[in-house]
Amino acid sequence: MSDSTEKGAGAISRRGFLDGLGGTAALGSVTAQAVAGQSLPHGAALRVQPVLAWQLPKRREFSSWRPYGGLATRDDVDREARRIQDELKRLASSAEFPVEILPVSLVGSAAEAAAVKAGDGDMFLVCASGGPIEWLETLAASGKPNVMFLRHRSGPFYLHYEIAHFRFLRKSEDTFREPHMDVDDIVVDDYGEVLWRLRALYGLKNAKGTRSLAVGGLRAYSAPGQKLGPAHVRQVWNYDIVTVSDEDLERRLEKARADENLMRQARRQADDLLAQANVVLQTDRKFVVNSFVALEVFKDLMRETETTNLGVANCMGSLIRQLDTPPCLVLSLLNDEGLTAFCHTDYTHTPPGVLLRWISGKPSFVSNSHFPHHGILTLAHCATPRKMNGKDYEPAKIVTHFESDYGAATRVEFTKGQIITNLIPNLVCTKWIGFRGKIVDTPSYPICRSQIDMEIDGDWRRLLKDMQGFHAVTCYGDYLREVGYALKKTGLEWENVSEKG
Repeated sequence: MSDSTEKGAGAISRRGFLDGLGGTAALGSVTAQAVAGQSLPHGAALRVQPVLAWQLPKRREFSSWRPYGGLATRDDVDREARRIQDELKRLASSAEFPVEILPVSLVGSAAEAAAVKAGDGDMFLVCASGGPIEWLETLAASGKPNVMFLRHRSGPFYLHYEIAHFRFLRKSEDTFREPHMDVDDIVVDDYGEVLWRLRALYGLKNAKGTRSLAVGGLRAYSAPGQKLGPAHVRQVWNYDIVTVSDEDLERRLEKARADENLMRQARRQADDLLAQANVVLQTDRKFVVNSFVALEVFKDLMRETETTNLGVANCMGSLIRQLDTPPCLVLSLLNDEGLTAFCHTDYTHTPPGVLLRWISGKPSFVSNSHFPHHGILTLAHCATPRKMNGKDYEPAKIVTHFESDYGAATRVEFTKGQIITNLIPNLVCTKWIGFRGKIVDTPSYPICRSQIDMEIDGDWRRLLKDMQGFHAVTCYGDYLREVGYALKKTGLEWENVSEKG
């Protein structure tokens, strides 16, 4: 086994996360014993540093001494700070992801702005009541995400509601000049608008620094992805890639098969899965048992290497022979536990899959895309999660992998009418295209087993003309604005086909 020398900035306690999926003595048992309605594990909390920028007016005769703003005394400032703390505490309690709200920092001078800039929160929520723009520029230049909150109707009126666009973003000119923030980073009155931005930043925090296990080495689905993908995820996403060789995997599989307790557990897990009321077996049961043996070995490897993402390089080469089944069902089970596991060790579609899992709190489904037509797009793959809403298992048939007609794979019956988020990254790692869809059918074409026919929400002809890449990443729900906001922080290009106007 080899480990890359570049260590990503770990945004999640990997050991704690993996231990939460079951102790070493019971590896894989979470999958067999999982209860519908139980959410996927959370990542590391987003640590929010609230800041109240303020400056009290001082009367000067024969001068415009009083700027806009509703904070006139120090008591007003302290009262507003307490209000912000209480409002954010309620906001955090309503979030479906972990948020830690730090005590409000008061910035009433350049020195205080510099001191707050050096703090240890993940991002700044700057309540810009007053003060010169230089203080806000200091925080914006921290290298951390900034969200500016302004009061208009919610009161007390904030000075920067008037001048954030003209003075802060445009520097008193007609074009945007602020290098660190833009209009998408500014919210007026609405804490709901703050919440989705926090969700995006929580997802970005946990997606960055991912430690990834490449089973069988690095093998992307395209030549550009093979050449550019690994360097891209290390440089942009701070990934740390660990590889495991076919020989190492083979030794582990032989040891697992010689362990009677492990084999007894794998047979019990297969029985538990097949006993579920919404699961139908349409392949040989031995392939399901083989999948649980592989699951045990993969999870042991992931715990040993402290990885939370897994890819498989040689599905239809060495791996199908080693596992005596394709890895399809194994990948499905890993995703349903809250890890991210995809076909191929392809670092073009891995980052959107990981980011979408953390933003949504749901599994992401990597699939083959097809030709858009008449507002319809088809997606299909054989390694499909079942816990698509993050809590409940969709009905499924356990069938053979389509192209090989061998082993165990999932045919998931997706919920018709469900709104879904879809991302298609290009192969040169510079751009993602996103769009909403509505599932209109789960057909049975002679293609990969789990299938979606979706109605595209947006200009499908634009998608037809602009689409690059091949693999699509999908999850239940609409998270396009969160993905676009997070992606902007990475410098990658984003095109939202569902965005009106």
